[in-house]
Amino acid sequence: QVQLVESGGGLVQAGGSLRLSCAASGSIFSIKVMGWFRQAPGKEREFAAAISWSGDSTDYADFVKGRFTISRDNTKNTVYLQMNSLKPEDTAVYYCAPTHFEGSSWYPDYWGQGTQVTVSS
Repeated sequence: QVQLVESGGGLVQAGGSLRLSCAASGSIFSIKVMGWFRQAPGKEREFAAAISWSGDSTDYADFVKGRFTISRDNTKNTVYLQMNSLKPEDTAVYYCAPTHFEGSSWYPDYWGQGTQVTVSS
């Protein structure tokens, strides 16, 4: 089992930046890909970004390309999501998760507790 703790969310004005962190502990050797997902009020959870555990491969949803960057630090077992040029529609709870690709999309294996991101206009 892997424990996940997200942090770094908060309130920011449109155009601002935030960096989310996801600290993993436990059986992390089993993780091949880590992803960030988000869920806005009244909407389904959606994929935002993914990174291989080796860090040499990334993938992004179209709506975050050019604005968000996923990265990782092996020494800290932590995955980051740098979010720039934030928009009000980015408001959501952001979750990190071990992730797998199936069909044409990424899916989470399980969730952390999430961190709230609120972007004001």
